[in-house]
Amino acid sequence: MRIPAVLAAFLLLSACSSMNDTERRTATGGLVGAAGGAAIGAMAGNAGMGAAIGVGAGLLGGYVYDQHKKSQERSYQDGYSAGRSAQ
Repeated sequence: MRIPAVLAAFLLLSACSSMNDTERRTATGGLVGAAGGAAIGAMAGNAGMGAAIGVGAGLLGGYVYDQHKKSQERSYQDGYSAGRSAQ
């Protein structure tokens, strides 16, 4: 029973190879959110509703994480450029 789930997850994630970083981080957040939401929803009695809420939360979380990583990269590049110009 576990092998089909693992195979499905692998196939979904392998489709991300042509995506840019923002798309990949947001989609991964959505997948993780859906899985977590479905698990919590199943315990609460409504897996579909839990998955729907989880997807929304996961997409938002993935997008926020992507913006954070972009901010880190910009800060690094700014510092690197400042150090190179000071020489």
